Amino acid sequence: MVGTQFLQNLGIIMVAAAVLSMAGRMIQMPTIVSYLLAGILVGPVLGWVGMSPGLHLFADIGIALLLFLVGLELPFWRIRDIGRVAVVGGIAQFVFTAVIGYWLCRQLDFTAREAIFLSTALTFSSTVVVVKLLDEKGERDRLYGRIAVGIFLVQDLLAMLMLAFLVSFSSGVDRGLARVLADMGQAFAGLALLLGLAWVAARRLFRRPFAWAAHSPDLLFISSLAWCFALAWVADFFHLAPAIGAFLAGLSLAQLPFNEHLMRRVNPLMNLFLAVFFVTLGLSADVAGALSHRWSTLLLSLFVLIGNPLIFMMVIRWMGYSRRASFLASLTVAQISEFSFIFIGVGLSHGWLGQNILSITALVGMVTMAASAYMILYNHELHRFFERHGILKWWIFRLPLRRKRMTRVVCNGNGELLEDHIIVVGMNSLGRKIVGDLHALGETVLAVDYDWGKLEDLPVRVLLGSVEYLALLDQAGLERAKMLVSCLKNDDTNELLAYRCQLAKVPCSVHLLTFCRLGRLQAMGVGQAILPKEVGTRLTMEQLRNMGILKS
Repeated sequence: MVGTQFLQNLGIIMVAAAVLSMAGRMIQMPTIVSYLLAGILVGPVLGWVGMSPGLHLFADIGIALLLFLVGLELPFWRIRDIGRVAVVGGIAQFVFTAVIGYWLCRQLDFTAREAIFLSTALTFSSTVVVVKLLDEKGERDRLYGRIAVGIFLVQDLLAMLMLAFLVSFSSGVDRGLARVLADMGQAFAGLALLLGLAWVAARRLFRRPFAWAAHSPDLLFISSLAWCFALAWVADFFHLAPAIGAFLAGLSLAQLPFNEHLMRRVNPLMNLFLAVFFVTLGLSADVAGALSHRWSTLLLSLFVLIGNPLIFMMVIRWMGYSRRASFLASLTVAQISEFSFIFIGVGLSHGWLGQNILSITALVGMVTMAASAYMILYNHELHRFFERHGILKWWIFRLPLRRKRMTRVVCNGNGELLEDHIIVVGMNSLGRKIVGDLHALGETVLAVDYDWGKLEDLPVRVLLGSVEYLALLDQAGLERAKMLVSCLKNDDTNELLAYRCQLAKVPCSVHLLTFCRLGRLQAMGVGQAILPKEVGTRLTMEQLRNMGILKS
């Protein structure tokens, strides 16, 4: 009966999320906002769904998997040229926000303990929200996007340290200082072990096994999840939050050359748990209780929406970046994080905080995530508005620049911008021959295949994954390419590639197995077709007959 009720509640959640998402799409509402509204609608407003033990368990698993996917989004190569601003900006923003937030909470008559928890929760920004929105805009690899990703990596590592400290402190708070110090040592030893395992796995252990597993997308997917739950179990063994282990598992896999392919495989899973996480966030919100603290909620939300970006913009500007890059990057930190709710949840579970603090945090989260989603989606319009009215020329933004920087846009793991390159898809014998000939002619070539074994010994840039994913073609820089050549022996996939090349206005040549499809491909703008020997012979004979050279 419990299982039936759980499935019913889950069904209501998914239907509400789908309906609100479709309705929100008509008015260009971000999906995250739709999920939050769906949770409030079926929970506090209509009372159709409550937070049952089954949903709590599902949400706990979901937050672990969600943070695993967050880790997958943070490969170090994306931020290697902005590491300094990521570290300085992340730490400075954490310190300033925590200090100013604590002072603000005390002015709002919160106790010292409540102020500590609330101010710390306000310092973290949501990697999931921002990465999803930047992906929707296609700007994650822009300069400001990479600065934001670097900041989130630093923030997430700081959040893990804070959680480790909090869990160890809570386990011994009633048993004396010696016990507190012992538990703290055990927790930080466990965290150090997890970090060591993640680092060694990424650098030494997993490259060959995962290269072998990459031959089978399903095996790669299952192996990655096994690693996720293994580190989550190790974290739980050391009395740390399992989500910490899951995050580090994703972070370690993000450093492998297969992470982009893996991310595309787990993206549907991410979308599922993203929906469940934000809908259950709306479900758990005591809107009435939070509204009784509406002025506190409003001021804390404004602090996150305005204060966080302002602090962050000043730091980035001081580091030598332009006003535009500083402004766009600062808008990405205008919300609280998934870690914020975990942090408040630990305090609540130990009786240190009341339900009102969770309600306030949930409402601040909903307000800031919704508002920042619009801020990020319309960030360029906001920048033009502020520039036109001279707001970005105020004295506070005229900070002395530390030094000028040269930056590059990253579009692949080599950290280089690919332009006027030739994309060759399918590394069979024909594809490898074409890649070799083009490379010998001095062309910039990007080889694409879903089998890592066919890519690893090529002398050109390579990209692992299936071209059926539009995200892979975006990463390959299709719109900037000189040409695409497909050597795949799959007419359906080649026709899809021809269609996408037509949209991108990029000439293409595809391998053709079925002669009857030639007309359709030519209508899509395919200039050349690679034909099998027997098809080419038949086509030549027909052309010679049409010319009257051969008799029927």
